[in-house]
Amino acid sequence: MSDFKIRRATEADLPAIVAMLADDALGATRESPGDLTPYRTAYERLAADPNQHLVVAERAGRVVGTLQLTVIPGLSRRGATRSVVESVRVHSEERGSGLGTQLMDWAVEESRALGVQLVQLTSDATRVDAHRFYERIGFEASHLGFKRQL
Repeated sequence: MSDFKIRRATEADLPAIVAMLADDALGATRESPGDLTPYRTAYERLAADPNQHLVVAERAGRVVGTLQLTVIPGLSRRGATRSVVESVRVHSEERGSGLGTQLMDWAVEESRALGVQLVQLTSDATRVDAHRFYERIGFEASHLGFKRQL
């Protein structure tokens, strides 16, 4: 049995979440843990949207993981609803503990409970270890993603 609890994130969790977002080579260049103002604004928007599920994994009262699950109704695939998993992070001291798998299992099961037919995610092309992880837990690298910075 796991000693991790996955729960909805609160505003009080933002410092820990942002610290995890910034704790790698990519995040260090795009996150600002010293100024939580934009994250608080974003949190308020997420908390007000019933299709957004920002969660944290907590162990012994400490936030050690996070992800965001977004539910998107659509027309393609015969009107299928899909979910998108974003910002999956596990605290550096917890990597290899199975927490990432538990977080992703939660995302899949929550999606199923919400009537979702397809769970998808993107991962930066440089995150080779993450790609291996996602394939190991049953995700298929089926598409090529594109982004345009605005």
